[in-house]
Amino acid sequence: MNGLSVIFAPLLPWPVIAGAGVVALVLLALALWRGLRGWALRALAALVLLAAIAQPSLQREETAPLSDIVLLIDDRSASQRLSDRADQSDGAVNALQAQLAAMPNIETRRITVHDGADNAGSELGAALAEALASEPRARVAGALMVTDGQAHDAALAPVLPAPLQVLLTGKRSDWDRRILIETAPAFGIIGEETAIRLKIEDMGDVPASTGGTAQITISIDGKDPKSYTVRTGRDLELPLTLDHGGQNVVQFSLAPVEGELTDRNNVATVQINGVRDRLRVLLVSGQPHAGERTWRNLLKSDAGVDLVHFTILRPPEKQDGVPVSELSLIAFPTQELFVDKIDEFDLIIFDRYGARGILPSAYFDNIKEYVERGGAILVAAGPEFATVESLFQTSLGDIMPARPTGRVISESFLPRPTDLGLRHPVTAGLKGAPKPEGEGDDEGPHWGHWLRQIELANPTGEVVMSGAEGKPLLVLSREGKGRVALLASDHAWLWDRGYDGGGPQLELLRRIAHWEMKEPELEEEALFAEINPGSLSMQIIRRSMEESVPPVTITLPDGSTQEITLSETAPGRFTARWTAPEAGLYRLQDGDLERVVAMGPASPREFEQTIASAEPLANAIAASGGGVTRLQDGIPRIREIRAGRPSAGRGWIGITPRGATATTDIRVQPLLPAWAWLLLAALLTVSAWLVEGRNRRSGGGGATA
Repeated sequence: MNGLSVIFAPLLPWPVIAGAGVVALVLLALALWRGLRGWALRALAALVLLAAIAQPSLQREETAPLSDIVLLIDDRSASQRLSDRADQSDGAVNALQAQLAAMPNIETRRITVHDGADNAGSELGAALAEALASEPRARVAGALMVTDGQAHDAALAPVLPAPLQVLLTGKRSDWDRRILIETAPAFGIIGEETAIRLKIEDMGDVPASTGGTAQITISIDGKDPKSYTVRTGRDLELPLTLDHGGQNVVQFSLAPVEGELTDRNNVATVQINGVRDRLRVLLVSGQPHAGERTWRNLLKSDAGVDLVHFTILRPPEKQDGVPVSELSLIAFPTQELFVDKIDEFDLIIFDRYGARGILPSAYFDNIKEYVERGGAILVAAGPEFATVESLFQTSLGDIMPARPTGRVISESFLPRPTDLGLRHPVTAGLKGAPKPEGEGDDEGPHWGHWLRQIELANPTGEVVMSGAEGKPLLVLSREGKGRVALLASDHAWLWDRGYDGGGPQLELLRRIAHWEMKEPELEEEALFAEINPGSLSMQIIRRSMEESVPPVTITLPDGSTQEITLSETAPGRFTARWTAPEAGLYRLQDGDLERVVAMGPASPREFEQTIASAEPLANAIAASGGGVTRLQDGIPRIREIRAGRPSAGRGWIGITPRGATATTDIRVQPLLPAWAWLLLAALLTVSAWLVEGRNRRSGGGGATA
């Protein structure tokens, strides 16, 4: 195909040429006013000069027609594997490719779209935009998209220069059921009721046989599942009570119903971190001493602690006639604290307390029963623990983890973790810890020395720290459902004052208190996992007091199992890194220890909306002038249509030929050579002068005669 056009390459800017044209018009007007007969020739001469400056040329283009491009988008995301959609897609794509191949002057670009990374869903909009950007827009005659219509980035779909034809997979009779979590708390208070709001939603052509009801099962950490029959399509508020701290995985599952598209969206999980409302601590000090303020400051500095503190300021042996009921400014409510409301306390601390007759023996019986029911006591022993006033001489002696010998060791000693303490979560990993006794000299700075210790014998609990002469310093034990900690020294406050370099007093006492509160992260035998954000990888952590642990069994969402061998990375800490094959709920098990871990969403985004619908792509379809066709009605024929005409009908869809061309050759030839323009302008100027001269001579001769 050839094309002819005139182009200009002016020697001067166009404004200068326009100015020259204006001057020529003024001169032409002057010539007309004076009646010069050569004005027309002068005008032609000026026009020729202006044309010479503009340098007109003839441009001849040779072009060749280009083929039209049709984009074929093949959606192969997870939702396209439901029912017989994969077979529908295969048949449609093959048939459309065959039709396009048979049409003259058509090229096909096939783009296959899979699931997006990080549970992004079907990224059809981005795929369409990328495909359009890689092709010349002037050649794109249309886009054919074989999909279920569930595009999760439809807002990214570009405005096409030709029709977007969506060919929907699926059937009109499809229906599905899913769980939709509407609100869920990130934290829940242990022992108090919290609520999760959810909805069970039926989508598509729901059969009447469902009755509008569903069977839902709820479990926390996979234990004690409870089932309920609920109505669908309504907001449901389900109460839950957390019974332990740390992460609680709440799982909701629907019983599968025959005929629904998939049960992958019949499960939802919520991870709630269990926290204590406030830790209620009763601190009973036997007498004022240097460490009493340290205990008080430690407990008062924690905003999550409600502290009740009593100090016996004057012992009964001081006989001065003052009634016992008046020994304190505020009456000591022993009946209320140790009988009526004792179960309201999470921890009772006896700080250098001696049994001096203030508390009747029946109260100690009650404290013992409190521990066996699940309570906790911490005894910070002073010299009185080695005398007849020792708490060991009361009924609490039955639950004490060690027996005092009656000896008080008054010498400088260095507290050390024992071999067992290096593995125990209460003392493991404390900064600056010296080596256990007999394992060589310590290098570098370490904990400061203490100056007094009560000798203990016959420990029945776990000795995690030793002191003077290698004697037990900190002993931990379980009694019934509760826990007891015995610290055989009243000099922990020296660390707080920085004596001899100080030590981790705050961290040690915090760990003791939280171990007694049964916090999961401080259990000796524990199994948990740390999930890497944004991935399906997790680190499995097994804490144990044993030298070795068996492999951890992982139960996958499909019910299959794998065994993972862990290696010891620190004393008492065994770890392994593992990558899950897919998102879902995983159960870790080692004997009686279990942990439920939610990797990614329990219901992937691809299964949130499973009914085929072109609604998400409606704006892109309307903007391009395209249409929607269901493959259930058959594979449509492809027609070529003019722009602006209807692009879809019964049994057919249209593409728009673009008629794009490519320029193969360009030739430019001046209209006249420069000398010809000058010669022509000179001839016209001379001609105008001769005409005007002849006229003047003719007029002048007549007047003389």
